[in-house]
Amino acid sequence: MMTGVYSYQKIVGKGRSLIHMTQRSGSYYAVIFSSQRTEGDKGYGVTADEIEELAKQQPGFIGVEGVRDASGAGITVSYWESLEAIAAWKQNPAHRLAQSKGKEVWYERYQVRVCKVEREYSF
Repeated sequence: MMTGVYSYQKIVGKGRSLIHMTQRSGSYYAVIFSSQRTEGDKGYGVTADEIEELAKQQPGFIGVEGVRDASGAGITVSYWESLEAIAAWKQNPAHRLAQSKGKEVWYERYQVRVCKVEREYSF
């Protein structure tokens, strides 16, 4: 398990926002979720906020950032301490329900990538 301080700072306004995470030392994992939304909200906004809050409570969660453009194309990156934490989140019942609704209602398509972050730097 990694240790370290992290914090969230919203730096983009409407909808899913970009979050600044305090820099960390050591490796961790990123789950990159690229998607194309269907038209209309259809309950997406409320559920997305609820799922984000639930993710923040999960063991191994580090942070999340995301953006979406006017066409509905978006990318959300969540950060986790381990592959085990990612696997546990994927199996969370509320998250599984949201995944199902995403396939049926909210997304035209999506792609998920899981990556190991070896280092980071910023300006």
